[in-house]
Amino acid sequence: MSTENILDLTGHTALITGAGQGVGRAIALQFAANGASVVVNDFDAERAKNVVEELRAAGANATTAVGDVGDFEGFGAAIAAAADELGPIDILVNNAGNRGAEAPNSAPKPFWEQDPSDWNPYLNVNLHGVLNASRHVFPHMISKKYGRLITVVSDAGRVGEINGMESYSAAKAGAAGFTRSMARLGGRFGITANAVALGATRTPATEAAMGNEDFAKKVLSSYVVRRFGEPEDAANMVLFLASGASSWITGQTIPVNGGYSFTL
Repeated sequence: MSTENILDLTGHTALITGAGQGVGRAIALQFAANGASVVVNDFDAERAKNVVEELRAAGANATTAVGDVGDFEGFGAAIAAAADELGPIDILVNNAGNRGAEAPNSAPKPFWEQDPSDWNPYLNVNLHGVLNASRHVFPHMISKKYGRLITVVSDAGRVGEINGMESYSAAKAGAAGFTRSMARLGGRFGITANAVALGATRTPATEAAMGNEDFAKKVLSSYVVRRFGEPEDAANMVLFLASGASSWITGQTIPVNGGYSFTL
């Protein structure tokens, strides 16, 4: 019986966007535990630094790439510096989401009362940020004739959410479509591309709402598995897709959602 670790990432360098907390941090920890060198991106330098220190304390090679994923030039420079330090990036996890640095400061307006300034933060992080990171990293993957591109999307992009979530849903659906395009483009270079669609997951950004008993009861009534997701639930699937164990899986959107929605 083989004792080989089919999830081993030794010799690979991974960039994880939005990895200063929540799901991104959990992915970084999983990758490091399985041998990867890890580049931690976040727009908050202190958060990124803290995760890197955590990874290094566990014995991993890690560095930061601080910046807004929506800033093509600035983010690209941060990626290049990180690659100079740890080596060419051959695993990319597009995890940065929500509204990025532009945290909401008011209740969302009905869609018919919104203007583009309300949509742009969601599009900038969840769609443009995915394109930007992929554009910067794809040449690294082509040069190595190997790559794993994984985009964390949302069931909002699969089922369509309302009440202020319309542009977020559109951005996530667009990111999933782009990932399928990258699967077609990358296959001949040994690159796979897949998306992971998350349901309601407990993170620092959602903790307050999920701690409200009435809110939690209402939301969880739509979930077959009656609990919120944890960052580790997402990280486990992303680790699988980043590993050699998934080498014949590409162009897919895989739900990790506690049964919020089903798909063939």
